[in-house]
Amino acid sequence: MTRAGADLTPTGGVSLATQPLHTPFHGVEFAVFTALFAAVAILGFGAVRWRRTGPGPLASLDEWGLGGRGFGSFVAWFLIGGDIFTAYTFVAVPGAMYAAGAVSGWFAVAYTTIVWPMVFVLMPRLWTVAHRHGYVTPADLVRGRYGSRALALAVAVTGIVATMPYIALQLVGMQAVLEVMGVGTNSGNPVVRDLPVIVAFGILAVCTYTAGLRAPALIAFAKDLLIYAVVLVAVIVLPHRLGGFGAIFDAAERKFNAANAAAAGAGRPATAVFIPGPKDFLAYGTLALGSAMALFLYPHAITGVLATRGREVIRRNTAVLPLYSLLLAFLALLGYVAIAAGVHTTNPRLAVPLLFEREFPAWFTGVAFAAVAIGALVPAAIMSIAAANLFTRTIYVGHLRPGATAAEQTAVSKVASLLVKAGALVFVLGLDTQNSINLQLLGGVWILQTFPAVVLALWRPRLHRRALLAGWLVGICYGTAQAYAQHSAAARHFGGSLAAVPGLGQAGYIAVTAFALNLAVALLGTLVLHAAGVPNGPDETAIEPGTTPTGVTATGTTEPDATRTGATRTGATGTGATGLGEGVPEQPGQAVEADGSASS
Repeated sequence: MTRAGADLTPTGGVSLATQPLHTPFHGVEFAVFTALFAAVAILGFGAVRWRRTGPGPLASLDEWGLGGRGFGSFVAWFLIGGDIFTAYTFVAVPGAMYAAGAVSGWFAVAYTTIVWPMVFVLMPRLWTVAHRHGYVTPADLVRGRYGSRALALAVAVTGIVATMPYIALQLVGMQAVLEVMGVGTNSGNPVVRDLPVIVAFGILAVCTYTAGLRAPALIAFAKDLLIYAVVLVAVIVLPHRLGGFGAIFDAAERKFNAANAAAAGAGRPATAVFIPGPKDFLAYGTLALGSAMALFLYPHAITGVLATRGREVIRRNTAVLPLYSLLLAFLALLGYVAIAAGVHTTNPRLAVPLLFEREFPAWFTGVAFAAVAIGALVPAAIMSIAAANLFTRTIYVGHLRPGATAAEQTAVSKVASLLVKAGALVFVLGLDTQNSINLQLLGGVWILQTFPAVVLALWRPRLHRRALLAGWLVGICYGTAQAYAQHSAAARHFGGSLAAVPGLGQAGYIAVTAFALNLAVALLGTLVLHAAGVPNGPDETAIEPGTTPTGVTATGTTEPDATRTGATRTGATGTGATGLGEGVPEQPGQAVEADGSASS
């Protein structure tokens, strides 16, 4: 792991700059941190009995992986919000503001603001068709809508690969606060140094293995309340102490002007941006738009949506979830607050932890650091469950054991979730942190390439499955090649998310350019394939959920000679998707549109 030093003088007057790799151990902070973490762990273990529908084990993916599909507005608000705002968000967004300014940091506030109208329009439609047909993952929807196992596999693999570094970055956020507390920094033994992280993820693994999605849903209450309290106290107390936000902005502007002047003197391009100018508009806009489009394509975000009990729950939540965007705005401004407070560090991820270390008493700093660590558990748990469900439903059931029972699918997902967590842990502890950051950058590029297959599946007419697969491949290849070509002072490759947009000559978000190529190939390819008379796949969503379309088995495998028309669909519950959502028709013989409405 990379260990970056820090240079600051905390409130107590003891300099941390002289021995940056051997930060003194802060006992009070660690004691408060441990107590809160232990309380939350107990909460997680108790989740196995929370909101249960029966006394038996959680023997279906509906129960284990989606919490019984019964979360109401209150629980869903904490779950979805806690799913999106992670431990790495807590350290990375203000860290980006601290290091490079508004384009790198503040765009996160913009995209988490514009994402909610998208969620309001898209996610109720996705919930309806998934609930009606027993779909557990976005790849299930793609397989059923287009009748293509290959396209579903592409969506599933993309989701798993994009999610893995996201889980690893939760560890990076946890490491940041542990380092500032001095946990293990005086030891040359890597096992001793990383033991708290290993123990924390071990507890997480046991909680999610036994309780499934119920564990992070229950922990999310404590996590979000802690983060709200910490951030609100910080944005009230610190600006008052430092002379107001005017003085804070002046300090940030002076720092960035000095950094840009030094870069110009050394013949390097200026990278710090206090307020985006006209030359930064395309970069800022595409970063915000592309990130918003990608956010709810991540499997863990869709898992939170599908765990709700109705489409109205989703709509109500989109009215109040922007409060998390307001919280993120306050959190991002802490990067500028750290500049005004005199925090100096070569590792921007340490800026906010060091700010709290400097400005607040030890007990409150321990609360803040516990909020960050607990903030790693909730999204990491949901991400591992979502990735495991993708593996089970699309790879294991779709290609290895099409006849797997509901209990067998759940058992496989439980083991897969453990392996996902273990892989993320080994990746972060065994390799340089920069690798996780590079892959997470790539993950954002990759996940956006599933947009045409997943989102456009919610409307008619369908695009052609082969055109969608070709577009996905073009987008993945272009985005990966462009990201690989970017370099920075910290990375020889994958050094940034911006590249020149062909034909415009200005920098834009790589993922959006790749998506534009992807969509163009999908649309043009569909026109060509339809004109050539190439048949599309069977559409499972256009029939009653209790029947199976001719030529397709209950798991989506092709059977050219099959003529069964009354087979019960083996969905996530193993008994067929019999429960219908709010506003979903239940008239026999009536075809179902992609949004769940009945066709005339």
